[in-house]
Amino acid sequence: MVILGAGGFAKEILQTLEKNLSIEEIVFFDDVSLLSPNDIFNKYPILRSKEELKNYFETKGPNFVLGLGNPKLRAMMADLAKNLGGILSNAIDPNATIGEYCSIGNGATILSQACISNSAQIGEAALIYYNCIVTHDCHIGDYVELSPGSTLLGRVKVGNFTQVGANATILPGVCIGDNCIIGAGAIVTKDVPDNQIVVGNPAKFLKYNS
Repeated sequence: MVILGAGGFAKEILQTLEKNLSIEEIVFFDDVSLLSPNDIFNKYPILRSKEELKNYFETKGPNFVLGLGNPKLRAMMADLAKNLGGILSNAIDPNATIGEYCSIGNGATILSQACISNSAQIGEAALIYYNCIVTHDCHIGDYVELSPGSTLLGRVKVGNFTQVGANATILPGVCIGDNCIIGAGAIVTKDVPDNQIVVGNPAKFLKYNS
């Protein structure tokens, strides 16, 4: 299994993978921070080029997970790895609570103590952090990031590439557009159109997200 990225969030993903895989089955990929050490925690090697990554997929196995937080960067790296023969895989912590009647998209990352209720739909490569709550009939788009402690109440919809800040709460039935940012601690009481940044309680428009 390859973890794309070798920074702070990649190390958090490692905590989940270590519960199911041996040391020999995990490597990292980082072709940007070339001056950093060549391994993580003196155990896990870092692949340093696209050629190394392609060779790993061909000889060791094609599965990879996304060890990056930013939604657009996650999508870019996923496309890169897929083009080299990789297969996007889920990283779901066994200490997350997920209802039996949920739909979880390919490549989703769901960390410890997250809670996802029945009838929720989670999109491709969505990132659901520690202690997030996603209640019934919520619909989470592709490459969404839900930061620690965020809460989505019933029937909330969150568009693709949107980021929901730590401890933010989105009230029932609210629709959040694509490429939005919901500020940390915000209470969202009404719909948010595409490409907006909102903050506060109640959440109000701050500026457009480029």
